[in-house]
Amino acid sequence: MSEAKFVVSHPAGLHARPASVFVKTCNTFPCDIKVKNVTTNSATVNAKSVLAVLTLGVDSGHEILVTANGDREGEVLTAIKDLIDTNFGESA
Repeated sequence: MSEAKFVVSHPAGLHARPASVFVKTCNTFPCDIKVKNVTTNSATVNAKSVLAVLTLGVDSGHEILVTANGDREGEVLTAIKDLIDTNFGESA
């Protein structure tokens, strides 16, 4: 099992399009991936479900915890870090 914390800096947080991109990325990996909004101490949800991710209410500046378990789990965290670092593919 691998896990890492990230701060979401996208102006909209992890809503609508950023959440969709996040989930799409997670779905490219065969392992089990969970995410939690650390800032609000939310429940841990399936990171491969857009609806579940949206329920977290992740706003800009919130910290999330991503946990991956299974094949290619380390790659998941790298891919999510890249997503956050590139503002989910959107210009600033």
